[in-house]
Amino acid sequence: MIFVILLPFLIALFIPFLAGFKQIIHTGYAALFASLTIFIYFLTLLISGETDNLYHYTWIPSLDLNLTFYTDGLAIFFALLISGIGVLVAFYSIFYMERHESLGSFYVYLLLFMGAMLGIVTSDNIYALYTFWELTSVSSFLLISYWFTRKSSTDGALKSMLITFLGGFSLLGGLALLHMVTGTASIREILAKGDIILSNDWFPLILILLLLAACTKSAQFPFHIWLPDAMEAPTPVSAYLHSATMVKAGLFLLLRFTPVFKESEAFFIAVTLIGLVTLFWGSYMAVRQTDLKGILAFSTISQLGMIMAMIGYGTEAALFAAMFHILNHAVFKGSLFMAVGIIDHETGTRDIQRLGGLWKLMPVTGIISVLASFSMAGVPLPILNGFYSKEEFFKSSWDLSADRVLNSDFSAVLAAVVPYAAVAGSIFTFVYSMYFYFQTFTGKAEKQTAEKTHDPRFGMLAAPVLLVSGVLLISIFPNWFSRHLLQPAANAVYGEPVKAHSIHFWHGIVPAFIMSLIVVAAGILFYLTRNYWKGLYRLLPGKLSGNTVYASLLSASENQTKRVNDRLVNGSLRQYNSIILTSVSVLTLAMLFATNSLDLSAIDASPVSLPQSLPELAVAFIMIAAAFGSTVSKRKLTAVIILGVVGYGLSLLFVLFRAPDLALTQLSIETITVVLFLSCFRHLPELKQDKKAKLSKKITNIIIASLCGLMMMLVGLAAYSQRLFPTISGYFVDNSYKLGGGDNIVNVILVDFRGLDTLFEITVLAIAALGIYSLIKLRHKGGDR
Repeated sequence: MIFVILLPFLIALFIPFLAGFKQIIHTGYAALFASLTIFIYFLTLLISGETDNLYHYTWIPSLDLNLTFYTDGLAIFFALLISGIGVLVAFYSIFYMERHESLGSFYVYLLLFMGAMLGIVTSDNIYALYTFWELTSVSSFLLISYWFTRKSSTDGALKSMLITFLGGFSLLGGLALLHMVTGTASIREILAKGDIILSNDWFPLILILLLLAACTKSAQFPFHIWLPDAMEAPTPVSAYLHSATMVKAGLFLLLRFTPVFKESEAFFIAVTLIGLVTLFWGSYMAVRQTDLKGILAFSTISQLGMIMAMIGYGTEAALFAAMFHILNHAVFKGSLFMAVGIIDHETGTRDIQRLGGLWKLMPVTGIISVLASFSMAGVPLPILNGFYSKEEFFKSSWDLSADRVLNSDFSAVLAAVVPYAAVAGSIFTFVYSMYFYFQTFTGKAEKQTAEKTHDPRFGMLAAPVLLVSGVLLISIFPNWFSRHLLQPAANAVYGEPVKAHSIHFWHGIVPAFIMSLIVVAAGILFYLTRNYWKGLYRLLPGKLSGNTVYASLLSASENQTKRVNDRLVNGSLRQYNSIILTSVSVLTLAMLFATNSLDLSAIDASPVSLPQSLPELAVAFIMIAAAFGSTVSKRKLTAVIILGVVGYGLSLLFVLFRAPDLALTQLSIETITVVLFLSCFRHLPELKQDKKAKLSKKITNIIIASLCGLMMMLVGLAAYSQRLFPTISGYFVDNSYKLGGGDNIVNVILVDFRGLDTLFEITVLAIAALGIYSLIKLRHKGGDR
């Protein structure tokens, strides 16, 4: 299992080499191979019923940092989604991305993202999950800014990174609190301690932090503003990241911890409200857009809001419906993004005001779009999978008051309002779906567009055709998907087996069907009268928007940063060192006192006996005198030479304490240091100081030096006095000869036990030597310049 999960990272290592042969074979085939291999592996697990697989690699057990992967029904569901859509996106990108582009970078970023998403959904260790979570943000930033020469691409990438990184930091805080409360970093063990978490005083903060992480990653209101700007990425990226995978990461996070949170009243209220507001706002704003990818971006926001609301309900029916709609949304939205890519590729525009009449010019693309958009709208036809999950959404909304225990009046009111809010949000979902399809494919095409527009070659059509076939396949065999894919995932989300769901097109004249009819009727009315009410957008949102707030915050932070930077970065090395040393000293001392870490102990210290310790004391007094002398010296060269006495005195102490190896090392380092200082100061100009400011600067230097010295002394004493873990010195004493074959423990440690450290240190010195040699050669060739 570990090989399959890490396969995208392994393939990514070879992509730069393969990109050199892109004129012979397209680099995208490597990504296609990786995603297909992963999909086949997880499909085999699904068919064989081999869930609950565990891989555990112990890394730092004392800190509970381990690489643990676990595949239950939920993990397999998302892994199949990530790899399955990944197969089609990789194939689509082979025909979409031109060979003259930087394909190596593109597919490295894409594979990094795929591997990070697989890591998120299969990780059992919370810190591994967090690491993969942040890697998705980094790789998506690189993918969104792939066309970095476009300012809109870099701006969109920056916005997505800033907002999702905010969620990443909050996720780290929430996971750390979970670790502190439960005493474990294993997600499986955390879920088994739900009662402890819910009763803990930290639970409200944990919930807020995890919700913030989920909302930023899954583009929930008001953090949704990054998703439309992310549409500047290449269309394969939009189809993969922003419809099927990355935006589902936040939903996955909540689904993973739902067994603990579903009984919480605060979780129900917060998640349900966030989801319903996002559903309405995303669908309402989608009708305003004129860019096809902009419409799909806001439609994605609204669909994510609907799924978020169902997670908030926390009932068996709602969680099953959430899993069902996650699957359906990936299918119809991914195919719609690919269709938009085809339209843009063939017509040269995504502006819906310049499009129209494409049905006759691009019939295959039209079929893909009509099936996907009508499925997204929830049109009640038996061949549209979106209708089935939309019915489940309406049913769970209608039955919420009866299926969930409501412990407050506010919860009861919210549960009563939920069905009406679900219908209101879904009306605009229907409107933007019709708007997308009819404005693009019906009417009359522009003459210039009609002359050059046609369906692309089969290679570009194959992926969206296969993906949109899933709309029909799920509609024809819904109960197969329910039994083998959705039911195991819903069981993992609910924390116990949920009742079997029988999915049918016709359930009679039930409330859910009536709600669907209301949505269709009202949606048709709103679509036909759009020109009469679209002026409403001038009032709501009007000039107020999340982008305005974001731009104001970004501008304010940049201005404040510039003011601080202009004040601090003035070219004075003295000021830089003063600020750094003072800050480090004050913060370290504050933490020492705040955490009661100054419990000093001299139990293990060497005894002091005056007759035996006179040589050591003499050397110590010489070092103190030399250190003091270096501070009162009026010449820099003299101060450096006097300061060298301190280093050589330390070498003498090593000799007296029978550590000749350390003494030789200290002698070498001290000699090199003194020579380098002398060489540097020889070429530096004399330091000119204002006589009036000279005394104040000396006093400041004395204070800073004393503070820094006090800090280092206390840190050293505190570190020596406290033993948080058993000492490792005994291991070296017992095994240096037996395992290393040497009598000198220091040599054995450096060469055998820490051989890699020594090798890297030598490598660093070699690189530094080459750098110095290169600079000397350049100076020699360029004269005195």
